[in-house]
Amino acid sequence: MQFQINRDVLLKSLAIAHNIIERKNTLPILSNVLLEIKNSNLNVIATDLDLLFLDEISDFKIEKEGSTTTSATVLYDILKKLPANTEISFALQNENKLNISANKSKFNLLCLPVDNFPNLNESFSTDGLNINGTKFLSLLNKTKISMSNDETRHYLNGIYIHLTESDKKSYLTGVATDSHRLSSSSLEIDPNINIESIILPKKTIFQLISLLEQNESHIKISNNKSKIKFEMDNGVLISKVIDGRFPDYSKVIPVKNEKILKIKLDDFKNSIDRVTTVSSDRTKGLKMTISKDAIQLSVNNPSSGEGTENIKAEFDSDELNISFNSKYLSDIAAQIEHDSITINLKDSGSPVLISDFSDKNSFHVVMPMKI
Repeated sequence: MQFQINRDVLLKSLAIAHNIIERKNTLPILSNVLLEIKNSNLNVIATDLDLLFLDEISDFKIEKEGSTTTSATVLYDILKKLPANTEISFALQNENKLNISANKSKFNLLCLPVDNFPNLNESFSTDGLNINGTKFLSLLNKTKISMSNDETRHYLNGIYIHLTESDKKSYLTGVATDSHRLSSSSLEIDPNINIESIILPKKTIFQLISLLEQNESHIKISNNKSKIKFEMDNGVLISKVIDGRFPDYSKVIPVKNEKILKIKLDDFKNSIDRVTTVSSDRTKGLKMTISKDAIQLSVNNPSSGEGTENIKAEFDSDELNISFNSKYLSDIAAQIEHDSITINLKDSGSPVLISDFSDKNSFHVVMPMKI
């Protein structure tokens, strides 16, 4: 194997491959990235056995086909420290040694046999689902905030991706919950599309978000019962899905919350940020005293002090006192696109429904706290 490539082109792929690989591996081959020249493309492949990244690079000069595996971390660090736009030459000396040269720098990296690299063959449905990458990125960002970290309920440690119907329209819906809050976001799709319901793991979600932030085109999604495949212009991501049954979340969505609170979004976000400054633990309770035309936000921390602030609001009911985990409200407010946030309430002990006038297909549910 012998080729030349621009440092920036390869570094872009290696940055993602490097993040896929786990730092502590019992199998040495899993610390390596597979470099493979095939069909006039340079394939960059990394896996942790649960998640696989593949990027096909065509912008390089081939001198000799072949393949090898070498340390993803070492190769990434070398490229990162070389000057931008440097031309780099790769030459496989033998099965165990890869020569890399750039300007006055030369490196010899140890390699492991390609035969040791995990078999990547997997079959997926040929149809798949093509959707706007930017919209799918928004769906992931709006729902990831409610994912659980509870290892005893592993089926909540991800986003439930499934098909839903409403008003004779079909949607691809993402839902996440940690049992204290729930976030849902949907994209309208072709009613003839069929895709398996799956729970997407947390690591996959963050890697997918990173890829989608650099991708402005469509994304193709296809899956089988155990894995899901995302095809983008800047790479392919294949992931195992979480084995488990996601709970029937429809039972916790409030349907009779008829008290409407409307607040300017920036006022709300900034006020929460200021009053919670007195508390080192942002998960502590934020008390809201709601009246017809104002809302008082207050935090009381016995070890550091208290903070109170009043902001304008519109409320169509009698005065109400309710408390929340302040971080939950901040996370949700960061995903609202409209200039106002709307909170539908019932009473001080019932979950609230938070909606966004700029995105009628997304909403959040939050349980109040007792202070």
